[in-house]
Amino acid sequence: MLNVGKIEEGFVLDHIKAGKSLSIYHHLQLDKLDCTVAIIKNARSSKMDRKDILKVECDMNMLNLDILGFIDHTITVNVIKDGKIVEKKQLSLPREIKNVIRCKNPRCITSIEQGLPHIFVLTDPVKEVYRCKYCEEKCRQRW
Repeated sequence: MLNVGKIEEGFVLDHIKAGKSLSIYHHLQLDKLDCTVAIIKNARSSKMDRKDILKVECDMNMLNLDILGFIDHTITVNVIKDGKIVEKKQLSLPREIKNVIRCKNPRCITSIEQGLPHIFVLTDPVKEVYRCKYCEEKCRQRW
């Protein structure tokens, strides 16, 4: 039995698809924060067979829910205060994401204008399709 200590204040990302925790760790830039992070890979799950879990001991405001929702909106975010779960957040697909992915269209204005932000807009929530705000190029990068 694996025993990972509880955290006093922070958040737990639960129901991550098995093998995806390190990708989420890097995309949320948790490696740049000065906080404790526990990565649990391939934990047994009754719902998912296998899952990953991230336990992060830092302020909840450090977590970008839009990036997390874009990566995988089925992840559960458990907010921890005084060692107890005080809130469970369900993620949704963000309507717009900025500077998370880059437009691959060489004719897009973001390829020419260096300081322009890369903005993608959710155009089809059912198929989870994002398109560039400027040229409408479909996002090809999904986790």
